[in-house]
Formats: sequence, structure tokens, C-alpha cells
Amino acid sequence: MRTTIVFVHGWSVTHTDTYGQLPARLSNEAEKHGLNIETKEIHLGRYISFHDEVRVKDIARAFEAAVQDQLSALLKAKRRFICVTHSTGGPVVREWWHRFYQRRGAPTCPMSHLIMLAPANYGSALALLGKGKLSRLKSWWSGVEPGQGVLDWLCLGSAPAWKLNLDWIKSKSKHIGPDGVFPFVITGQSIDRAFYDNLNSYTGELGSDGVVRVAAANLQARYVRLVQQAPVKDPKKPTTYHAPSLVLEQKLSSAKTPLKIVAGKSHSGDEKGIMKSVEAAAGSPESQDTVDAIFACMKVGTKDEHRALARAFDGENEKVQARELLEVERKALWWDTYFIRDKFSMVIFRVTDHEGYPVTDFDLILTAGPKSNPNHLPPGFFQDRQLNQSNRNTVTYYFNHSAMIGCPPVMDGDDEVREALDGTSALGFEIVPRPDSGFARYMKCSISASAEVLKEVIQANTTVMVDIVLRRVVDEETFQLDAGTRAKDFKKTKPRKPLAE
Repeated sequence: MRTTIVFVHGWSVTHTDTYGQLPARLSNEAEKHGLNIETKEIHLGRYISFHDEVRVKDIARAFEAAVQDQLSALLKAKRRFICVTHSTGGPVVREWWHRFYQRRGAPTCPMSHLIMLAPANYGSALALLGKGKLSRLKSWWSGVEPGQGVLDWLCLGSAPAWKLNLDWIKSKSKHIGPDGVFPFVITGQSIDRAFYDNLNSYTGELGSDGVVRVAAANLQARYVRLVQQAPVKDPKKPTTYHAPSLVLEQKLSSAKTPLKIVAGKSHSGDEKGIMKSVEAAAGSPESQDTVDAIFACMKVGTKDEHRALARAFDGENEKVQARELLEVERKALWWDTYFIRDKFSMVIFRVTDHEGYPVTDFDLILTAGPKSNPNHLPPGFFQDRQLNQSNRNTVTYYFNHSAMIGCPPVMDGDDEVREALDGTSALGFEIVPRPDSGFARYMKCSISASAEVLKEVIQANTTVMVDIVLRRVVDEETFQLDAGTRAKDFKKTKPRKPLAE
């Protein structure tokens, strides 16, 4: 049976040459892998992402119309297609899949496999820079100004990305299988120095391909929900109330999804780009790992095979990350330059109250050790923090997983480049929200540092979504009914006691 492949490109692209020679390579090498891929069965998708009014959901709607129209013969023959995406193309196709084929009673999805190359599934740290600055970055620039509608989705912690990803985590393996879709992620963690921008360190960020972090590409993720207790009398101050505890109420893991980290690959470029560096000739050694990974994904036909490939990729990833741990630039007349590629974790915190309203003014304090002390966090654990500008109750932290958990020394031959890192055995959080006084207010709270919180929240090469739900306290003096007809001045009324839940 012939295999039909649909390619979907990334953001701000204006020409289908963005796919480079990868489509031709798959066609040329298909027979070797037991597949029949004819050139006419390869479709190069093109969509508009560089106009401000276009959103990811708009592109998903247009993609459905294109599939129904331009692949009508395929659909009538009850055949399905394999989709290969790059960068933003991954979230675009996931949004389409979610909207049209994951709802109750939906027909079988015409896509059988979703193979995402360097997808920004949980966004990109670069997106916060905005249109003007991004248009000057070589790694993203394709000759036009980027569109704000798509850019808003890509910002870390965006509301539409949160919804899509939380729905995915909660669905577990419901949508994966022969009657659903088999999803895969293939990405790199190398930096092409030709695309490095000296004014923006994100283009050389460790744990990323210069645009998308491995943790943000990985579709397999976790969700943690922490809920504040109801207010109670403070035993130390009997006339006051407090709500000191955050409780771990829910923890979920998404379905096991194959993640392949390809050695030596970056996001873009002819030399190292995970898509553009592939040569058309079958057997070309430079990108054989990438091509082999794509074909391995294509050949999956059962849930067991999908899980087995995920395990196989995990083993290969360990070897790749061990080999690429240390990058050395040798200098004959000066000191060598070292780049240590540790494993990283991304955590997206969203703070709301128990009525569902966003809490936008808060301090989030990390704690560690047996005494839940912020001063006991391991050195070098913190890499980056971004507040989402449109959803200011959402903040994304980027952690050095190796520093957080601990790791052995890094060696260059007999030379110790970095000593062993001890890490920490416990992690906790303290939230100081505002307003913290008045007739409607919030109270600070915390969850003590523990091994459980550390294990649930800090995951290598993974994004963890953490919902923090605070109690919005309304004082009983906010509204009172006075008996009788006697008038009373209540301008100086003060808060007294929280309303019972």
C-alpha cells in the first residue's frame, strides 16, 4: 500500500523550500524500509502565519478544509496520511487533531502518524522577544515579519497552549492507537553557532536547539495541582486567621510518547538544522539518524510498538546526552572553551483562586532541604524565568535538572571541568499573594520541601504544569444586615472574620 505524507512547516515561513531535501530523501529511501512512498504522494503544506490576525486555531480550521478538499481521493479510498511537521507546525496539527478528531463522537482521524521535528509544543522562550526583535534573528527569520496571533500562542505559558496541553495530559492514551493517531517527537539539543545572536542568549541556550527547549518539545508531560486549605484561626494569634498549607491534590502523567534526541542537530540551518540539513541521496551519513528515526516512527502500527519505540528512544537519548555532555572549543594559544549540556526541566506555574480567577500579583519562592529554606537550593539550579505578558498569572521556570538532582563530575580526559554536584533531596514552594489585606484578600501559604514534590515537579527533558489554587478570602463584614431603622455610619468598618466556605 502506498504511504501518503503531508509536510507542515513552522512559523513565518513563506516558501515550501523550507522542507529542504527531506521529502525527496524519504521517497528515495522508503523502499529500504519496506515502504512505498511515491513523489506524488508527498504533499508540501503551506499556511499563512505571518499576518497578525491569524491564530493557531484559524490555521487548524484551514488545515481541515485543505485535507477534506485536496486529499478527498485519499479519504474516499479510506486511506490515511502520515504528517511530518517542523517547529510550530507541530502545535498547529495538534490543535487540528484536538479540535476535529478528539471530541466525543468524532470520526476516525485521517492522519495515522504525527511525526514532529523540533516542535514548540510548550512554546519557545524566544517568543517573548516580540515581532521586531524576532524578525532580526537568523534562526527564525524567513524574510517577513512574524504574525502576532501565532506568536501569542508560542509565548511560554500562553492560555491556549495550556488548554491544549492539559487536555492532552488528561486524555492519557485515549487518542493513541491504530484507530487514533501515533504521535512522536524528534528534536536536537545542539547550537549552530552561525545562528547565535550575541544580543540574545536564548539562541545559545543549553538544553535547546537554539529555538525550542528539549523539555518544551517533549509531548510527554506532567500536571500537578496544589490547593490551599480553607482559612482557620491562627493558634499563635487567636484573633486572626490564616491558611498556611498547600496540599498536593492531583498529579497526572500524559501517555508515554516517543521522544528522540538526535545528536548534533539544531532548529534551523543547512548545516545542522534537523530538517534542512537532510540530503536527498539515500544513505547520506550526515543525517541518517534523523531519517532512521522518522522511518522507525512510520512503521509503528500498534500501541505495544509505540511504547516499545519510546523505550528504545529513551535508551538512545541517554547515550546521546552522555556523548554531548561536554562540548569543547580547542584553542591553541588560549584556554579551551567548555559548554556543558546538562539535562534541563521546564515548569509552568499557573496561579488562580478557588473561584477560577487569575491571581496576577504574587511572589513564588522555592525552598529546599529539611527546613524548607530558600537558601538551601543547590548552586546553579536556576536558568531562566518568564512571566507570560498576556496571562500574568502564569510564569515559566527553567531548571538545570542535573544541578537540582545532583550529578557526577564532568571530565575532559583526566582534567576535571566541573566537580560533582550534590543537588537537593527535597523541594517546596511558598506563595505570597496580593492583595493580602482588606475585605477580599489572599493569604500566604506553602508546601513543605519534600522528596515527593521534587520527584513530581522536576523531570529531565520534560515540562511539568503546576496549578496553584489559592483561597480567595471574603470577610463577613463585606455585607451585613442591621435590624431596625436606625441609621449607622459604616465607613470605618474593618475586616473581622473570613466567611465560612
